[in-house]
Amino acid sequence: MATIRQLLSIGSRFTPSRISSITTTRHYISSIKRIEDKRNQAHLGGGEERINKQHKGGKLTGRERVQLLLDDDSFIEYDSFVEHTCTDFDMNTPKNKIPGDGVITGQGLINGRPVFVFSQDFTVFGGSLSSMHARKICKIMDKAVSVGAPIIGLNDSGGARIQEGVDSLAGYADIFLRNVMSSGVVPQISLIMGPCAGGAVYSPAITDFTFMVKDTSYMFVTGPKVVEEVTNEVVSDQELGGALTHTKKSGVAHGAFENDIDALSQLRELIDYLPLSNKDPVPIRHTGDKIDRDLTALNYIIPPSSDTPYDMSDIIKAVVDEEEFFQIMPDYARNIIVGFARLNGQTVGVVANQPNQKAGCLDINASVKGARFVRFCDAFRIPLITFVDVPGFLPGNHDCS
Repeated sequence: MATIRQLLSIGSRFTPSRISSITTTRHYISSIKRIEDKRNQAHLGGGEERINKQHKGGKLTGRERVQLLLDDDSFIEYDSFVEHTCTDFDMNTPKNKIPGDGVITGQGLINGRPVFVFSQDFTVFGGSLSSMHARKICKIMDKAVSVGAPIIGLNDSGGARIQEGVDSLAGYADIFLRNVMSSGVVPQISLIMGPCAGGAVYSPAITDFTFMVKDTSYMFVTGPKVVEEVTNEVVSDQELGGALTHTKKSGVAHGAFENDIDALSQLRELIDYLPLSNKDPVPIRHTGDKIDRDLTALNYIIPPSSDTPYDMSDIIKAVVDEEEFFQIMPDYARNIIVGFARLNGQTVGVVANQPNQKAGCLDINASVKGARFVRFCDAFRIPLITFVDVPGFLPGNHDCS
């Protein structure tokens, strides 16, 4: 049994200042744990069950997409603890308060060059847009313009979050404004990786480039059920707004890729061709392709008769560096070819007639396709190379579909 002297000796070690220090340390450790728990919750998104459902559908989560798109360990996330502010319809219950609010935002590097990214997470409220969700997107758009770096949107959203009503729609207006103000200032690229419906489709449609993923993505203002109700037409998601529809018929999408991984890989390649902003020079990539190399293939590609069609793509690839050509809108208005390549390591835009499609004649769709691409190159000071073999503008009353 301890003596009074021993007890007094032990007690003397716990002075008020020491007790305060221990309390502060415990509070600090507790705070760190709460932060870590919150971060883990944000990384888990809508939970394991919804993540597994996303994977079974052949899709990655929003966070997995960001990790694949950007260079390793380069992503700096913004506002990962942000939560929505809606209190109606039981939205303020703990199960409906998910950190990040359905969108991952931040900055990172692609092949060592800065970009700003937002990636909607379908596992959280179907990727729907709330007022805080919109604010996060607007924040990185503002930063991208101030820094001078491309904006990349990975879209996977069912549209506006109906629980928030007008507040959600107002968020779209803020995003649209920034799309317009950023046009011609920094490159804006949209990658549709799932549903993109209602208000969500307007922003991608006014960005510089819009790409889709085959079979798992679609874009439409009004869904199949509404179409059936109004017109009695039975149509599927893919028929109404799938990749095939938008890359071949409407021209809204600039290309479609096989799956999420292929899409993100191709997007990394595209970024390599683009300047960071309208104030930056086009990138130069050193190549071993000789300037004075012998292009004897050109003697055989172009036929002796002007009535014989040939593939202009063969000529483009023979002329540009390393035969690398990133074609834009390859399935739409195929009588004209546009895309990015390099000459002596420097990015150039290519515009070429395609003799094996409608004899290379220009029609409305081809003209719009070419003009839109030329406008982008002009805004970002990308030199243009033209390959001309055209009999003229297509006359008469023709189907432009």
